[in-house]
Amino acid sequence: MDNTESKILDTEAYVITLGRQAREAAGGIAKATTGQKNKALLAIVDAIEANRESIRQANQLDLEAGAAKKLEPALMDRLELTDSRVNDMIEGLQQVAALPDPIGEVTDLKYRPSGIQVGRMRVPLGVIGIIYESRPNVTCEAASLCLKSGNAAILRGGSEALHSNQAIAKCVEAGIEAAGLNKNTIQVVDRTDREVVGRLITLPEYVDVIVPRGGKGLIARISSDAKVPVIKHLDGNCHLYVDDQADIEKSVSVAVNAKTSRYGTCCTLESLLVADSVAKEFLVGLAPHYAEHGVEIRGCVKTCEILSQAVPATAQDWDTEYLAPIISIKVVDGIDEAIDHINRHSSGHTESIMTNNYKHTQRFLREVDSSSVMVNTSTRFADGFEYGLGAEIGISTDKLHARGPVGLEGLTSQKYVVLGDGHIRQ
Repeated sequence: MDNTESKILDTEAYVITLGRQAREAAGGIAKATTGQKNKALLAIVDAIEANRESIRQANQLDLEAGAAKKLEPALMDRLELTDSRVNDMIEGLQQVAALPDPIGEVTDLKYRPSGIQVGRMRVPLGVIGIIYESRPNVTCEAASLCLKSGNAAILRGGSEALHSNQAIAKCVEAGIEAAGLNKNTIQVVDRTDREVVGRLITLPEYVDVIVPRGGKGLIARISSDAKVPVIKHLDGNCHLYVDDQADIEKSVSVAVNAKTSRYGTCCTLESLLVADSVAKEFLVGLAPHYAEHGVEIRGCVKTCEILSQAVPATAQDWDTEYLAPIISIKVVDGIDEAIDHINRHSSGHTESIMTNNYKHTQRFLREVDSSSVMVNTSTRFADGFEYGLGAEIGISTDKLHARGPVGLEGLTSQKYVVLGDGHIRQ
């Protein structure tokens, strides 16, 4: 047997072991009390606080390796664990612990003419495989949501964040064990072999759902090859439409924030639409702010006529998630053209309108077909933490099961429960 065959067999055994351990742990966490789950979450908080320095050192190793590999700035941004981001991890854990436990909740219990009662009970999905790139804080977010929703999880982070993920994984394991739960409830893959992912997504006997978080290539590959259901979004081509009845000053502020607060997130503004009647006033006011941040403007003919610094946009620009200081801008006749453009070119992630017109607001909310639709605010709010979910496992642009930021409820299913007293069907 050569080294390649030996490595494949080793990977096969490793992944199956992870799967068996996760399936066994799933039975235990599904029965865990709310108190046990919250105890584990708060114990993870304590472990992260106690190990801040080791997490920082591990992250620094990843950052140095990323710099040596010349990773793109957006990836380096996602990779870095600043003190603020560690604080966000801790706050996310605390928020999840404070959220109501969805498991066991019975809703819609109604009497039927036969005398029986029929309702639905919320239950865990089982074992969730989560595959993600760059952002090590996802390890903490995923662990917290899976724990609280009664699921076991197998987490596979990107090779560029291996040290950071393992440091966080130790804190997660310590918290789980402190609550008396099976340490295999959350397992973090400790190797970077691509074959691990390839095998994990083909094991429906051990894994109930896969959640990929990362670049379009990763998600497309997983969606194509998986034999397990996938909760996904391919990209975040998010839009902001500045209506002819918008507050220009507020619109400029929102457009700047939505584009420049962070370039490497899926809810960052990538395409800006402006009503023709306010285009000159708005764009002239906006341009200096984008210039200050070094944002390249790729515009339609009218945009280029108004802004000399804009370069002509291509057809491809309207469909592009840049994840960089670049934005496409198009001047449109009004709300009809804006909605049509969004529904043709959006990835279905997040869209926002700036307007003081109530009818336009209602049309935009009803007619734009995306997982999050907003009014008079930045697309950067499309985030589980900001939505009060405590954290998110990802953002789904699918229309079945879960859509938008996937929090606790998105990681559960429902089963029918029927209550009777010796009833028989006539």
